[in-house]
Formats: sequence, structure tokens, C-alpha cells
Amino acid sequence: MSLRYVREFKGFAGIRLEADDIGSADDPSIVLLHGFGQTRKMWEDVAIALEQAGRHVINVDLRGHGGSEWPSDGRYDFNAYVEDLRAVLDQMRTRPVVIAASHSAWIATMALAEEAATLASGLILVDPPAGHAPGSVRASADHMSAALGQGLNQADYDNAIFSAFDAHDIGDALTEAASHIALPSLIIRGALGRIDPETAQPGFVEALPNAEAIDVDGGGLLIVAERAEAFNGLLIDFLERKQPRFIPEYRSGSDARTLRDAMGCFATGVTIITAHALDGLPVGLTANSFTSVSLDPPLLLVCIANNSGSAETLRAIDAFAVNVLQIGQQPVSNLFAGKSEDRFSGTRWEVGEYGAPILPSSLGIFECKRHALYEAGDHFILVGRVEKASFEPRRDPLLYFRGKYRRLHFT
Repeated sequence: MSLRYVREFKGFAGIRLEADDIGSADDPSIVLLHGFGQTRKMWEDVAIALEQAGRHVINVDLRGHGGSEWPSDGRYDFNAYVEDLRAVLDQMRTRPVVIAASHSAWIATMALAEEAATLASGLILVDPPAGHAPGSVRASADHMSAALGQGLNQADYDNAIFSAFDAHDIGDALTEAASHIALPSLIIRGALGRIDPETAQPGFVEALPNAEAIDVDGGGLLIVAERAEAFNGLLIDFLERKQPRFIPEYRSGSDARTLRDAMGCFATGVTIITAHALDGLPVGLTANSFTSVSLDPPLLLVCIANNSGSAETLRAIDAFAVNVLQIGQQPVSNLFAGKSEDRFSGTRWEVGEYGAPILPSSLGIFECKRHALYEAGDHFILVGRVEKASFEPRRDPLLYFRGKYRRLHFT
């Protein structure tokens, strides 16, 4: 039996957005966005097919459409729709694949321009339009309604949308936004009707770094009911290739990369471990295997790879520092994670009170004396006794999760 209920999201400026929530929330999620002048009913058959294929579907009515709120202030500008989508994605339990038709492709592209990897796991654009001229949104909506054989129904949309949604000058912004979206992406052209050779490939989709395209010219896969199965097949094929339902699993003796990816699911801060070598030269390396051990006595530990360039030095030191990085120190993190021999020449540093080099712009600094060292496979565990700790409460931490830098998201 299908799990289904009407769900409400809080959109931009608190507006109420209505959606069908279909399937188990434990399955990989999909967010469906219809075009202007339509409602989420457009996706009805697609949503059911996706749910049957093991996906959790959120089928949303845009503001001013269907069951979603029609704002009394007439906020139907492009930015309002972009912020609505960002708000919906922020309220999801997992990062979904976004499937957007017609002008919603513009909305999805702009919404994912920043921090795409933290908001979504994939992007599918269905017949993204190329024209930005005034009136093009209304013309596109009229064309779609005619193709469906159901003229625009005043009960299903707010007529004020078409005069308020002005996006004639966003072409360059869309291209710039698309260039930052490295998510697996699919462009389907011709699903809503015949492809216009002059607008078949909107410029902005060419800027997507990780995209593939499918042409179904003349197919009308979303218009002709008996051909909807072919459209669903395209979606499911892409999803199974790029966002498979199975959970990666590591077992002893199998691929170590899978184990590493599993370990990467634990979000951490980022630190740089610093010390002076026996010859007096400063050494340092980036590490995220760091934790507090004890408050009494005050102990912490870091795990150092045996094959790291600074490993032998750190095995021998009596004093070291742990510099907890803030969001502005990503370049420094990269520098100390690389193979450069001269990591300190372009980095602001000074000698701490207990003899170790410190990076004074860090979020937090722990100056330590060596307490103990333990061998642990291909790493060793260096335990330090904290002699001094300082921190800057007005900064935010640099985070690391699943192989990428992150930053805090405040709700």
C-alpha cells in the first residue's frame, strides 16, 4: 500500500507551500517542481512510478499554484521562487534529487548555485527554456496547457504570476550559477513537445560541469499518457546509475575505499597540527582525527598517518599545538594537506607560549606537552596534555564531511 499524505512546507517569508509526500522517507528522496500555469497534478503519474521504483517523492505546488498559498503581497518575483525552493530543501531529512520542468529549471539552477552539495544530490531539468523575453513565461504556460488539452484554470493559479515573474535579464546569472553545480545532472529535451532547434540547448545548461542530455524530439512523453512510461524509464535509469538505492557496505577484507567513505559520514572539524623539528624548523599537517580525551587531567589526541611527511618529527617532539580551523582558513588547510615543503612561508604564524608554532587566526588553539604515544595500524595516536587553550567565539568552524569542506547551516 502506497504511503501518501499532504505535507506543508514553510517557504520564503513564511509562505505556506503544499506538497504530496509519497512513499517511505527512508528511501532516496525526489523533489518535483512543475512549470508555471500548472500544478503538481502534472507529475501525478511520474510520482507514482518513482515511488514504485523505491523513491520517496515530494511533489510541490509552487507559490500561487494549486494548494500552495497565494501571497497577498503579490511576491511572484524570481527570487521569491528561488528562496522557496531553498527553504523546502532545507526542511528535507536527506538531500534529494530535484526534478524541475520548464521555467522551474531556472529556479532550481539558481537555488543550487551556492552550496549545491549540501542541498541536493542530483538535478534533472525537463525542457529548460532559453528565452528570457517579457511574456515568455505566459506564452510557455499557454502552450503547455494547450498541449494538455486543458486551458489555464483560474482556480489553479494566480493570474498575477505572469506580470510579476520578470526574468528577462537573468541569462548570465543562470550560466554563472550552473557552472558551480557539480551534482550529477540530466537534461531531457522534448518531453513537453517538439524541440525548437533555436532554443533546444539553453546556454546555461552547457555550463553544468557534470551533465548528460537526452533528446526525445516529438515524443511528448509528459503529454501523451501512453508514453509516460518511457519518460519514467529515462528518470529511473538515471537515478539508478547516479543515485542507486542500495547502501554501500564494507566487510573485512573488502575495498578499503568503501570503509573510508563510511568513516567520512562522521562530520568533523579540521585542525592543523604544528610543532618544531629537532633542527628548529616548524612542521605541520592537516588532520581531522582529533578529539578530547579527558578534562582531568586535560588530555586530547590526534591520529597521524605513518606515511605522512611530518610523522617522524611528530613522533619525537615534546611539545605541539592543535589549531582548530575556521571557515576562512580553507586555503591554509589545503596548503598543509599538500606536499609543499615550505608551508609556513606564506602563512601567518608565531611561537606559542609552550614552544610550538601556532596559527593565531584559528578558531581555537591548544598548546600541548606530549603525554603518550600509541601505535595503531597505519597511524599512531599522539596524546597531548593541554597546557593552554584559547578560542575566538565570534568565528565559525571549518567542517569536513564525506570528503568535502562544509560550513555550519543556521536555521
